[in-house]
Amino acid sequence: MKRTWWKEAVVYQVYWRSFLDTNGDGYGDLEGVRQKLPYIKELGADVVWLNPFYVSPDRDNGYDIADYYQVMDEAGTMKDFERLLDEAHAIGLKVILDLVVNHTSDEHPWFLEAKASKDAPKRDYYIWHDPVDGGVPNNWRSYFAPSCWELDSQSGQYYYHSFAVEQPDLNWENEELRQEIYRMMRFWLDKGIDGFRMDVINLLAKRKDLSDVANPYDLSYLANNPGIHEYLQEMHEEVLQHYDCMTVGEIPFVTPAEGLLYVDESRRELDTLFHFQIADEMPTWDMLRFKAIQRDWYEGLNGRGWNSQFLNNHDHTRQVTRYGNDGEHRVASAKLLATLTHTLPGMPYIYQGEEIGMTGVTFDSIDDYQDIAMRNRYAEEVANGRDPEEVFASLQLLSRDNSRTPMQWTDEPQAGFTTGVPWMRVNPNYYELNVATDLEREDSVFRYYQQLIQLRKSHETLIYGTFEDLLPEDEFLHAYVRELDGTRFTIVLNHSDEPRDLSIDVEGDKIVLQNVKNDEARLLPHEARIYMKKTAI
Repeated sequence: MKRTWWKEAVVYQVYWRSFLDTNGDGYGDLEGVRQKLPYIKELGADVVWLNPFYVSPDRDNGYDIADYYQVMDEAGTMKDFERLLDEAHAIGLKVILDLVVNHTSDEHPWFLEAKASKDAPKRDYYIWHDPVDGGVPNNWRSYFAPSCWELDSQSGQYYYHSFAVEQPDLNWENEELRQEIYRMMRFWLDKGIDGFRMDVINLLAKRKDLSDVANPYDLSYLANNPGIHEYLQEMHEEVLQHYDCMTVGEIPFVTPAEGLLYVDESRRELDTLFHFQIADEMPTWDMLRFKAIQRDWYEGLNGRGWNSQFLNNHDHTRQVTRYGNDGEHRVASAKLLATLTHTLPGMPYIYQGEEIGMTGVTFDSIDDYQDIAMRNRYAEEVANGRDPEEVFASLQLLSRDNSRTPMQWTDEPQAGFTTGVPWMRVNPNYYELNVATDLEREDSVFRYYQQLIQLRKSHETLIYGTFEDLLPEDEFLHAYVRELDGTRFTIVLNHSDEPRDLSIDVEGDKIVLQNVKNDEARLLPHEARIYMKKTAI
């Protein structure tokens, strides 16, 4: 496989509305991101991924776009973005943006024109269907609602939405629509951005057979439909090949074999992908399942395509709460999970706050949550007769609000995030858990991330090396080898709350990084060790 800058990079995801508010309105903003670029650089990241800041009614926190070419007021101005981009480039950081082209807002001018009449010029920019037997065309669900069909009372037809009612899906079969999208992509790439994270990109092609599905709750029928690869190859041909940029596709519902079709270098579609076998199939930690997923994806992509490594983001509960121990062993656990994502094959992603071990949050009432998916599901389940307290408790762990609470900068009011009233409540543990405190400690989670990133950058073995799982059947220890050109790294992780015996031979290997102080052979709870050895070529 060819070696490229993006394969060697570490990406830092900025959910800007929860990052830093510089004008006191309670929302983070692009100026806040600009001011913290040196912080991101100090951490060691190479690429900043910004969640959507385009004009939006904000029904889904910016993923319902009403204008692809303008910046929403809460985020700032285009000049703010251009200044951010220039300063990022000046200190050696690249910037990628979210590309949200499966759907728009229902307030986008395209949709306003499309729903004006059945004969509107842009009617075919969206997907419409007549009623079937006086109701919805089929039993398909959307991510956020019981049906993916919404009736337009004016025309008497239903429009299709994979997400919220306010997010109508675009019709990618329309060539004029596709050219509009490519024009928009060029606009941002010509400004100098370095690539795109492509939101649910494998949903662009829609299923032709509109018959009912056996299990509407299994949403895989929304994705990977015929035509998707032709769209992405056209996108590459029309736009991407003309820029030195990186692309990462958010691609749910794929196996390694299916995922390879998107990222095989010979197919000229996407550079890398987020798959969701971990996030979707592991509500809580399952070591054996995790190992199997990692092995399958390594074998499936090896030598042909590139993977991504992440355990949390703006849609998934913070990793130390969901997959680690956010209590007694929070610091060690946060470091162990970091070791995983930065030493397994693929491109590591850091979600803001992860680098200090920020935790999920438990609010008292459904009224305290803003996650549209959680609120809609709660309303649906309660309407169906389930006990409200039971429903609420069942939804809390995986609520997207767990990862969207404001960044905890200091122990000052509102965690130093804002001087106003924050758009979302700050996690109460910010008094002890914040960036300022971490920066003061040499053994902090932040300092460990720095060392881990530097180790990866100093040794291509941790980027391009082979991968071998040494303990595939162990439920508590994860041990694996990365090897390249006479250098071998052995990574050993005790992902449990109890001490464990080291059951592999590391005689003659040198520990180059360790997340806790321990000179004994036996591993402490949540201990991570990285061994290095020069081997014969």
